[in-house]
Amino acid sequence: MYGLDRAIVVELHGEIDLVAYQRMVPLLDSVAAGPEPIVVIDLSKVDFFDCSGVALLMRARRRVRHRGGELRVVCSHPLTLRILRITNLSATLSPAPTVSAALLEPYGEG
Repeated sequence: MYGLDRAIVVELHGEIDLVAYQRMVPLLDSVAAGPEPIVVIDLSKVDFFDCSGVALLMRARRRVRHRGGELRVVCSHPLTLRILRITNLSATLSPAPTVSAALLEPYGEG
């Protein structure tokens, strides 16, 4: 996790499954409640992403938006992008291929 401009970036690694979900909820809840207007979740180093990952992203998005912030997602892994498309989250989250691209204005979050 690191700060960048008006954003905080959280890099997730490895497998995002139920175990990772349980480990990540406290961290992401804390980040989502923070002062930064933009929260970026970077999935570029994620090897496996299941429905727990979808739930994690949606929980973070809901909490960030509740305080008036924006959640942005970085993802270029074909299988993770496929899951986001199948669940119709690619339209909602507009995954960007890099952190730099995710921070560009305007951003296509729905």
